[in-house]
Amino acid sequence: MPLTDSEIAAQLAPAGLLFIRRVEGEVRQPQLPAGRYPSSARPEDGRFDSRPDEIPDVDDLDMPVKVNASWFRMASEFGLFNEEREFLLLVNYADEEDEWEDHYGWVQVRLLDEWDLAASGVEQLRSWIAGTFTPRFVPEFRMVSLDGQTIIETTVWGKGTVSTIAIRPSATASASGTEETARG
Repeated sequence: MPLTDSEIAAQLAPAGLLFIRRVEGEVRQPQLPAGRYPSSARPEDGRFDSRPDEIPDVDDLDMPVKVNASWFRMASEFGLFNEEREFLLLVNYADEEDEWEDHYGWVQVRLLDEWDLAASGVEQLRSWIAGTFTPRFVPEFRMVSLDGQTIIETTVWGKGTVSTIAIRPSATASASGTEETARG
């Protein structure tokens, strides 16, 4: 049986995310070329990456601090937040009994003053692939701005590093402070 909105709200609260509502229907987001996802997008698709000094190894003691700082910088710089610091977050409504099924959906959330995505331990924000590198909590999540102009994704790479990607086709390469793709 899928989780309820109240259960999702309770799960997100320790990360400093206030559940506003579940989004019904399609979520508008930047279009990528066929077969591309944020992690495979190119700079010409509107992709911007964390700066090299913001990309920690999954076992780096400062990983949560670096990931939070990079995510917040990029979310602010590339327009993830509205005036109330609200945005959409992709969550899985599957419960433990739905072990082999996913029930993904978008929820509107507000980033509270006290927040910590990277060290929160919130299962909705946990990377499943990071378990091949480390037993510690490592974040991985996808977010979209309410206006559909920006995707922000924090992801774990095959080398055991974590970084954030922004997809904002209308932004210029100079907006990110780098023209290189830094995948760690």
